[in-house]
Amino acid sequence: SPSLARCELTHVAREPIDAARAVAQHDDYEHCLTDLGVEVQSLPPGPDLPDAVFVEDTAIVLDELAIITRPGAPSRRAETATVADALRPYRELASIAAPGTVDGGDVLIVGRRVYVGLSSRTSPSGVEQLQRILAPLRYHVTPLPVNGCLHLKSAVTQIAPNTLLINRDWVDAGAFPNMRLVDIDPSEPHGANALAIGDSVVFPAAYPRTRDRLEELGITVLPVDVSELAKAEGAVTCCCLLVER
Repeated sequence: SPSLARCELTHVAREPIDAARAVAQHDDYEHCLTDLGVEVQSLPPGPDLPDAVFVEDTAIVLDELAIITRPGAPSRRAETATVADALRPYRELASIAAPGTVDGGDVLIVGRRVYVGLSSRTSPSGVEQLQRILAPLRYHVTPLPVNGCLHLKSAVTQIAPNTLLINRDWVDAGAFPNMRLVDIDPSEPHGANALAIGDSVVFPAAYPRTRDRLEELGITVLPVDVSELAKAEGAVTCCCLLVER
């Protein structure tokens, strides 16, 4: 959106955002996805929706259905209508209702377990609704407190089968007892957000030391510059919803 500089911010200081540069970085991000074999479907930018680029927060996509969220920031709730329209051809839709709130960035799906961050954007009522929606599908929903960051996926993401990239200062590592945990480099606290697609990981270019740790594990890392989007408290998972067809 051309109004990106008016985005919601919670844990980072507001800085000037170059919207044109953000558009160019997002184009490079899209090209990275298409190079990985992803078919990209773009939605309109929404001049009055500064945060609309962070489409991940508006829905949770599973094999069986998609859940349209109710974002925690009231300014973002108008984003969900176009996302619902885009997902409807591919999935049955469910939705989070008031007063519950859920941001998709707080939802980490690992197999049949759905970890949900209890953050300033996702409420206990929202988590309870997710539990009711997903219980018949045999998903197990685990709520987790997050501290010092916007979303659960600011603190932990999946980078390979049974393998998570984590910032232990922001989420309790004990919540993942059967997973292989890869720690971010301590100098790069925002480096835990990575987007796994197939055998590759799309990763912010700003965190080279953490990238080195991933490559040492044999993971193919595709760095992308998302520095302008990071000023809006965004990263690489935030800018897409992955839908397997």
